[in-house]
Amino acid sequence: MEVSKSKMRWLWENMKGYRALYVLGILGTVLYNVLQLAVPVFSEKIVDLFLTGDEAAENLSAKKELLVGLIVGMVLVTFLRTVVVYATCINFERVSQNVLYRIRNFLFAKIEHQDMRFYDNYRTGDLMTRLTGDLDAVRHMIAWVLRMIIESFSLMFAAAVYFFYMDWRLALSLLAIAPFIFIIIVCFRNRVAPMHALLREKLSLMNTAAQENIAGNRVVKAFAREEYEKKKFDERNREYSETNQKTAFVWLHFYPYVETFANLLPVVLLLVGGIFLIHDQITMGQYVAFSGLTWALANPMRNLGGIMNEFQRFSAASKKVMEIYYSEPTIVDPPQPADMPVQRTDRAESPALHLRGKIEFKDVSFSYEHRPVLHHISFKAEPGQTIAIMGETGCGKTSLIQLIPRFYDPTQGQVLVDGVDVREYKLRDLRKNIGLATQDVLLYSDTIDGNIAYGDSTMSQERVRRFAGYSAAEEFISKMPEGYDTIVGERGVGLSGGQKQRISLARAMAIKPSILILDDTTSAVDLETEKHIQDSLEHLEFTCTKIIIAQRISSTRKADRILVLKDGRIEEEGTHESLIAKKGYYYELVKLQGGEELLAAKETEALQKTPSGEMAPGETVRQDGSAPKEDAASKGGARRG
Repeated sequence: MEVSKSKMRWLWENMKGYRALYVLGILGTVLYNVLQLAVPVFSEKIVDLFLTGDEAAENLSAKKELLVGLIVGMVLVTFLRTVVVYATCINFERVSQNVLYRIRNFLFAKIEHQDMRFYDNYRTGDLMTRLTGDLDAVRHMIAWVLRMIIESFSLMFAAAVYFFYMDWRLALSLLAIAPFIFIIIVCFRNRVAPMHALLREKLSLMNTAAQENIAGNRVVKAFAREEYEKKKFDERNREYSETNQKTAFVWLHFYPYVETFANLLPVVLLLVGGIFLIHDQITMGQYVAFSGLTWALANPMRNLGGIMNEFQRFSAASKKVMEIYYSEPTIVDPPQPADMPVQRTDRAESPALHLRGKIEFKDVSFSYEHRPVLHHISFKAEPGQTIAIMGETGCGKTSLIQLIPRFYDPTQGQVLVDGVDVREYKLRDLRKNIGLATQDVLLYSDTIDGNIAYGDSTMSQERVRRFAGYSAAEEFISKMPEGYDTIVGERGVGLSGGQKQRISLARAMAIKPSILILDDTTSAVDLETEKHIQDSLEHLEFTCTKIIIAQRISSTRKADRILVLKDGRIEEEGTHESLIAKKGYYYELVKLQGGEELLAAKETEALQKTPSGEMAPGETVRQDGSAPKEDAASKGGARRG
């Protein structure tokens, strides 16, 4: 992370393509501030030649053309200065808007390509603040702050040069005040810098509170916590407001001192200049010129405080922006990515290159922020097989499937797809071959058609409808007033949980992935719909390896292999029948989900076989699966035929 890079150098880098325009703006700023001297210069000539000089009356009659020329010159220079100011402001604004556009696009692209750990560490509201308020401070720096810095110093420098040209003693008397103002500004800077950093954090917290509350509005209403949330936001808002006031008060604390020294300039001119004028050490024209230019020293001195305040705001904001700007994801493409090993021909509507879908975990362990989650996971899934993963909440099921598309990398071991470590594939190629549907469904503010076709914007409507049928979504979509053109609200507002899950499932299947990962995607649908989905998954028009996380036995019983996780380890592994025979966690789960009759039938079928394959006539099996005990009366007696 290259946050240590100079902020000004960073700005200059992002002005590429507009640097000449910006330099032209700087030169224009210097030019119109130099032109500020024109009026005092012309005023000095007019006063000395035509008003107070010994030959003033004679000049008025003999040199009228000169007087008219000086007046016209003042008007023309003033007009020219106005044009230069206008053009310069346009230049600065144009550059600032284009730089803002460029940085915001780059920043968004940078955020888009970050890995999951980045999103785990940064709050959404904080990222929104960096993309909006912080970038506005950067734009303001380019458009106004830098211009005001150049304007203030060029004006002061031009005025000082002219003062020294007229009378160096009076010039030194006036400029002797400047060091005191600079000392005040430095003290102000030291006080206000941490305040702006704190102010920016308070703004981020307020935005985060608002974003979380708006995103979770249903939860708020479900628990009738509107008043609580209003109070919580009020607290964040008050903290931001109070910090804002304290920041403003810092400048107000120093402002009287700056204003006092700035107002001393006319007093010094009156005292020192008056003495020089009385002793004929300067002319009246020179005094008028000095008087007309004292504002050229006073105004920049007054502006320095505001400029420093805005500069510190930019400094705090740009630090946060640059932190993201120069951040790099830890999960990236390898230097020499592996090629897709197989070209599939059964996916005419999909890209040509596809994986076969063979998955292998080799002694995989994974830790999240130094917290162990998975321990020595090993299993294989052949192309076209279905692997079901079950286990208690927090056992690591979701973490396991997130290693396949490389949302995270294992801390130990390898995750192989088609015999190649997933870290050797190009991320785009790998993830284009994986369809993912999660329990927490995110739908975009788009049409239903657009949401299903999200993975491939060129997808035909016929294909969208076909996969909506596979996911049992066709029925409810067709009943909507606008069908597939129905706009769903943000995050799928207006749809039930089951409807959103079915659209999400259709979206995952529609890209015809080589690997289909379903993370509890049928938890919100009824059993009849679930059965339809299971049948569809068994008879897909393309071959894919399915990894299914589920808690319903109905979703896992037909899987080729079932993995039962406990505390990040594979506790049980096998088919539905073999796991029932083990009578472990899976067996207990079947019983909890009302599978006693199923278990009894399975055990009866197993026990009804004699060593030769058949039970003896009349033999029965108890409910628990054991053979009945013989009583004393029947012992040794003949069995009834």
